[in-house]
Amino acid sequence: MIRNALQRFMYGRYGNDQLNTALLILYVALYVLYFLTRIELFYWISFVAILFALFRMLSRNPARRRAENAKFLKVAGPAIQWFRLRRTIHRDKEHCYFKCPNCGQQLRVPRGKGKITVTCRSCGAVFEEKS
Repeated sequence: MIRNALQRFMYGRYGNDQLNTALLILYVALYVLYFLTRIELFYWISFVAILFALFRMLSRNPARRRAENAKFLKVAGPAIQWFRLRRTIHRDKEHCYFKCPNCGQQLRVPRGKGKITVTCRSCGAVFEEKS
């Protein structure tokens, strides 16, 4: 019953995306800073961040919200991808990761094979690396 009411309320509204997630993280970080330092500026900035996140989530204008998210991803996308790659490399114990010296493409090879010849899938460059 309550779930249906929430679904009906959210129908046609934008919902959550990467920018909203970043705003919620910003809210929590600033609120913790306010809690630790009692500097009211952190409280008010965190309050504006959570209000903006709620406004975006409940908005009925998805085209504008998508455009805002696209601009955010254009700016923050490389940093997000870098952190995801670092997390993947840290978790993956079966492979070594190399960057192609020619084009910069990330390449994955099996770990523990000794010195191997690596061929880049993007540019075809061949180089030797130790796995």
